[in-house]
Amino acid sequence: MKLNKILPLAAAAAVLPTLGLAQDATPGVDASSDSIFILNSLLFLVGGFLVFFMAAGFAMLEAGLVRSKNVAMQCTKNVALFSLSAIFYYLIGYNLMYPLGTWAVDGVLSGVWGVAILEAVGITRDAADDYGYASTGSDFFFQLMFCAATASIVSGTLAERIKLWPFLIFTIILTGIIYPLQASWKWGGGFLDANGFLDFAGSTVVHSVGGWAALTGALILGPRIGKFSKDGRVVPMPGSNLTLATLGTFILWLGWFGFNGGSQLAMGTVGDVTDVSRIFSNTNAAAAGGAIAALILTQVLYKKVDLTMVLNGALAGLVSITAEPLTPTLGLATIIGMIGGVIVVFAVPMLDKLKIDDVVGAIPVHLICGIWGTIAVVLSNGDATIGAQLYGIVVVGIFTVVASGVVWFILNMVMGLRVTEEEEINGLDKAELGMEAYPEFSKL
Repeated sequence: MKLNKILPLAAAAAVLPTLGLAQDATPGVDASSDSIFILNSLLFLVGGFLVFFMAAGFAMLEAGLVRSKNVAMQCTKNVALFSLSAIFYYLIGYNLMYPLGTWAVDGVLSGVWGVAILEAVGITRDAADDYGYASTGSDFFFQLMFCAATASIVSGTLAERIKLWPFLIFTIILTGIIYPLQASWKWGGGFLDANGFLDFAGSTVVHSVGGWAALTGALILGPRIGKFSKDGRVVPMPGSNLTLATLGTFILWLGWFGFNGGSQLAMGTVGDVTDVSRIFSNTNAAAAGGAIAALILTQVLYKKVDLTMVLNGALAGLVSITAEPLTPTLGLATIIGMIGGVIVVFAVPMLDKLKIDDVVGAIPVHLICGIWGTIAVVLSNGDATIGAQLYGIVVVGIFTVVASGVVWFILNMVMGLRVTEEEEINGLDKAELGMEAYPEFSKL
């Protein structure tokens, strides 16, 4: 078809939606407001299901990095923790996280307790909870995914030696109370937000919280049997399937576009859409920077590239850019990610020297790089101050360590956190589940 025939058709197609909006318009209401409400809600829904897919990423990453005798357990934990997060964020967490100005303790503790309530079926614009923002259902769905991701971080660190049910009880408290409470201090308009603390998509609010909870649990739980020899050497315990671990990393990389891009929280204007696209690009650049930094550094240090470090390097770059994915240039985003990749390469052996057993490297990736990413906000955002950033890091860190420590300690006293030595040696698949992910191999 010739261009002179295409242009009139395109013009007509552009005008028709506008005419439709005009026909549906309510007197005194700008019909474009409907578009803003719809597009914002759509951003949350699309971003939310991308972040949901990160649950599969965490499951595959962990399944690949644990030994074959514990793979079914990690898959079980990831399905269960996501499901429990969905239930308890609905029952307690959502209103605890978003008090909407109703505080029991001003800026600290929500005065709104109870289940999340969605808008009614088939509402009109005048019945929307917040017509100038987005539907409540889309907001709840999007925020729930962040809550569940926090619990996923803990799962990998404590793999191969923790009992299933104490872990799941901890997940309930983490997702129902610990995570939403500290998130309300920033994203719910609490005292951290009032003090100028900036965390765009959760380097501290999500990732470091998961990292602090994992670190506290690892210290109480102790290392796996045989991980550290009597003379202090680190005994390598290779994962079962690096193909799965690589797949998990790429799934997480994909999901992060929803994680960071959706956190723009608006898609109703040219500026908002441009910002979302900028966030996507910076997020990708940071991941690439982290992966390449880890690839080069492991070659230099160990004379061979370490795939597990490269995978965690990409994730480190993603965590590092999460606190501020909008304002950096592509070059700066790449550098921020590269520094995250370098951090992981040095932090993993540092934890080994401290006799802290982190099976998948979640503490370096999510905690240490979460701290780095939160500090890095000052490099590009003129509204950020190093004092406010450090204040937020310290407050959230102390709270999470104390709260998690109390919960882990009580669970350890009441139920016991760790499986028996025999069960750990035989594998948690058999001991806790009575089934195996790879039954053929055990019969050889």
